[in-house]
Amino acid sequence: MTPETEVLFSGGSGLLGSVFRQKMPSCFYPSSAEFNVTNYEQMKSYWAGKTIRMVIHAAAFTSPPKAEREPGKALETNIVGTANVVRLCMEHHARLIYISTDYVFRGDKGDYCEEDPVYPVNKYAWSKLGGECAVRLYDNSLIIRTTFGASVFPYEKAFVDQWTSRESVSVIGDMMIAFIKTDATGTVHVGGPRKTVFEYAKSLDPAREIGAISVKDINFKVPIDTSLNTSRYHRVVGK
Repeated sequence: MTPETEVLFSGGSGLLGSVFRQKMPSCFYPSSAEFNVTNYEQMKSYWAGKTIRMVIHAAAFTSPPKAEREPGKALETNIVGTANVVRLCMEHHARLIYISTDYVFRGDKGDYCEEDPVYPVNKYAWSKLGGECAVRLYDNSLIIRTTFGASVFPYEKAFVDQWTSRESVSVIGDMMIAFIKTDATGTVHVGGPRKTVFEYAKSLDPAREIGAISVKDINFKVPIDTSLNTSRYHRVVGK
């Protein structure tokens, strides 16, 4: 395992970053003003003089509805920005961990394993898949496909007809750290058992009243079942 003092985490102000800051406090957590993934020269300047042997790349434009309205921003951050991170890791021979999404799959069958064909159904997912393509050009890399949310469900209603492997960010963060310690490369799926988003929301706070909503009730397209087969994760980590 790379020492914490030699790990850089992009996107440290996000949900996942908050967990990593607690679990791995000695990593580099630059702000977007210091390490803007769309500004390659700025990233190089931040790296200069530091010993960084691993980058966990979590910085992203993550809202599917916003990506539909602002595809250029998704392109710039999730594809061009990720390509910049890959290029920087190549130059410094640093290991790269890329945080991707279960939304790269069509969502018509669920229980997706790492080798299953990908086919995003919205622009956010296409942009994350574009990032995966850049990462796959670098052998010393690991793509983590996952899905997580805050410890408190942020909406009043949840989908009863969308299936997922989503868990709280604290659970997924711990799972990621365990896998990263193995120095594995390639692609891995990290998540919990298959459930509806409604069931996931209720699991966070069983006493809370959560309303039901259908994917048919929203004005942007989402995949129906992106539950993940996590056999590789458990085989490698030994759990």
